[in-house]
Amino acid sequence: MANRHKVLIIDPQFATEPDVERTVLGEDRYDIDIWRPVGDEPVPSSYLAWADAVLNCRSRHGLKGEAVAAMERARIVVQAGVGFNHIDLDACGARGIPVCNTPDYGTMEVADHAIAMMLSMLRGVTAYHLRLLTRDDAWATLTLPLAPVRRLRGLTFGVVGMGRIGTAAALRARAFEMRPAFFDPYLPPGAELSFGFARAKTLHDLMAMSDVISIHCPLTAETAGFIDDAALAAARPGAVLVNTARGGVVDLDAVERALRADRLVGAALDVLPVEPLDRSHPLIAAWTRREPWLEGRLIITPHAAFFTPESLSDMRRLSAQAIFDFFEEGTLRSCVNLGSLDRGRMGRA
Repeated sequence: MANRHKVLIIDPQFATEPDVERTVLGEDRYDIDIWRPVGDEPVPSSYLAWADAVLNCRSRHGLKGEAVAAMERARIVVQAGVGFNHIDLDACGARGIPVCNTPDYGTMEVADHAIAMMLSMLRGVTAYHLRLLTRDDAWATLTLPLAPVRRLRGLTFGVVGMGRIGTAAALRARAFEMRPAFFDPYLPPGAELSFGFARAKTLHDLMAMSDVISIHCPLTAETAGFIDDAALAAARPGAVLVNTARGGVVDLDAVERALRADRLVGAALDVLPVEPLDRSHPLIAAWTRREPWLEGRLIITPHAAFFTPESLSDMRRLSAQAIFDFFEEGTLRSCVNLGSLDRGRMGRA
């Protein structure tokens, strides 16, 4: 009988048995173990040392330094999700361990969520709902004006990062007769012509022309803190910021200053630099206290843009498929560290 491959699933986003993963991998050649944390404990070295394949399910579990060194047997690391800034790609590559992500799940959900957050703010949905919970006078027409509320038609929907999700969000915005524009230095010249979108040469140019700025870029050394005081100072007065990408792309302190100065009329954030949210941060503290100056101007959701039962199933299936493809076919599905990978250790099982 062929050797059985050992697959470690780290902190899965399901509480049941790994039935989806077993269906993809099969029962005959794969042993699956699950590590579920208690509190903020790191992944035990004994689990990492056991695994031939590591399937990481949440970005809060970093696979760096000691964690990578503990992967004595690992042949592949798969991130069940899109972001991979929490994994040391170079350290994995130096040990001949390919790192793959799952970029083709949740595209529709995240794009939908970005548009939903924009609509909730520009149409006042959340603010009106909260008013009516406690105030009968909230039904009166004279109480309806909220700073972010306006007509969508003709507004410019600016996208930072015109990848799969950014493109899907821009197409949805165009259905509302908004004008999509984007900044993405990695797209080749002329890419904008395929969709008829406006293209900004710089981030600041995009900020200046956009009524809504929707973030859809990965968190990298280049994009960390990308939306900072300087970027927000360049924004069109009264702009709305939407972030469904990674919290670290946006400087939360700068967002607070921009909101207080009315440079931003609103912000809708599904992701934050610290997760779960840090209620001691001044902006989040003011939001928690429902301070009047923030009414209708700040929406926070719990890193939920990706989620539907269907997308979660896709994520599990596709991440398991990456492991299967590597061991059974010798191929890599969406490898993100090819540049640093020591190919001498790659190959069929």
